[in-house]
Amino acid sequence: MARHLSEETSIPWTEVDTLTWDPGWVEVPVETQRDRIQAICAQDEWILDSAYGKWLEIPLERVELIIGLDYPRWRSLRQLLWRTVSRSVTKEKVCNGNVESLRGMFSRDSIIGWHFKPFARKRERVYQWAKDPRWTVVILRHPRELDAWLAEVRG
Repeated sequence: MARHLSEETSIPWTEVDTLTWDPGWVEVPVETQRDRIQAICAQDEWILDSAYGKWLEIPLERVELIIGLDYPRWRSLRQLLWRTVSRSVTKEKVCNGNVESLRGMFSRDSIIGWHFKPFARKRERVYQWAKDPRWTVVILRHPRELDAWLAEVRG
């Protein structure tokens, strides 16, 4: 979604995982992550495809629009499984040359496990932001809503 928004608006998009993972699935030190995010958010315009708790306050200081995808858990899990299996089979490089594996899907630190841990907390956080007058928040609950919203952006 962030990539599509960037294409429609010409606002630079940053894939956050490339800032947080080095080759070999080595997590970038938190201070380095914070420095990288600070540099991006110092620009006049930017799009992030996520925001992690380790540095969440940095983009929140300057954000103008938050878009939350509040898809049902089954839908987001299905998309995640499809994407992960597909990338595992094709060996598509992600996050600075890393490759997802079928074995990794079932590891303790799996992206699938990650999907379940913060799901409810992140959903609640987006709805709390929507109540806060400091931010404009758009919550989209279905891919059709996302398509319609992107069509509006296209004008």
